Amino acid sequence: MSNNPSFVLRKIEDVVYEERPIPDVKDDEVLVAVKKTGICGSDVHYLVHGRIGDFVVEKPMVLGHESAGIIHKVGKNVKNLKQGDRVAMEPGATCRVCDDCKRGRYELCPDIVFAATPPYDGTLARYYPIPADLCYKLPDNLTLEDGAMMEPLSVAVHSVANISQLRANQSVVVFGAGPVGLLCMAVARALGASRIIAVDIVPSRLEFAKQYAATDTYTPPKPQDGESRIAYSQRNAKTMMEQLGISERGPTAIDLVVDASGAEVSIQTGILIAKHGGSYVQVGMGQPEVQIPITTLLVKEINFRGSFRYGPGDYPLAIALVSQGKIDLKPLVTHRYSFDQAVEAFQVTRNGKSADGKAVIKAVISGPDVSPDDLS
Repeated sequence: MSNNPSFVLRKIEDVVYEERPIPDVKDDEVLVAVKKTGICGSDVHYLVHGRIGDFVVEKPMVLGHESAGIIHKVGKNVKNLKQGDRVAMEPGATCRVCDDCKRGRYELCPDIVFAATPPYDGTLARYYPIPADLCYKLPDNLTLEDGAMMEPLSVAVHSVANISQLRANQSVVVFGAGPVGLLCMAVARALGASRIIAVDIVPSRLEFAKQYAATDTYTPPKPQDGESRIAYSQRNAKTMMEQLGISERGPTAIDLVVDASGAEVSIQTGILIAKHGGSYVQVGMGQPEVQIPITTLLVKEINFRGSFRYGPGDYPLAIALVSQGKIDLKPLVTHRYSFDQAVEAFQVTRNGKSADGKAVIKAVISGPDVSPDDLS
């Protein structure tokens, strides 16, 4: 194919299909024919709001970054990949020379070129150029759809395995049972967590979480009239600990809290229920400023850390966990669309359910001329 159709965000609520030039590849890059792309909440956020924090859409931008495909062309210095290889794509190219890159924290690189983060184009096109070392061959027992799901799974791997260093037989609470929260639960289970508590306000999400990876679920109570957020969180934490038999110390305490919701009350509650000397990891992105119970944080000596995207080793571990059968990604893909149905796919993801009432966990868009039913 000589053309490169692309799904482009021009401005808020304005998306179009455009023909873009086929990208050239540098000597250390490959050109991937993109076959499957998942829709991330950040893609929807750019569509609806035109910005995330300091990243503002100021010119037309191709959307998408959760992708897998087939190698179409290789640069002359590429030795580990060849035309026809099936690969998962890690969509963030870093400078390789800054202090963060050199100390093995390349996700913090100030000059990262991240797909579908302004001003850089994303992967919802026929072709996408990418450094060869950011492409990971898929084992024969994994599909290209599995490959696209490696991006959100690597976010979860980074949070649970890398940042928090979860060990077998530890207990975990995950706030938020959306795609990333569910995958954090799945990683915790794959690593041998003894207890995995899912927290959400949507009953159907908790039902899915219990079937998928959680051992327990918890539905927070509704706020009372005039109740402040911190007062609500204190009441919520007390209720949660009573209902689920959670203590602040000992074998029934919570070793790790992961917030995948970004909600202020979830963050507050998470700090309040974590064990003394336990860990808390923030992966969900919500309001830029929240109030936290700082005295509780310091008195408990909670290891409070942020988790952003993914870093060295996260993609390989994600692929290994799926290929070894320790994580099943297929139940998470609830909706599939052809490339020319991308507008509908974004609208359904934005609404949280399709016209038939089916709730969305993850929607996947196939590449141009690829059938949504083709899962190879």
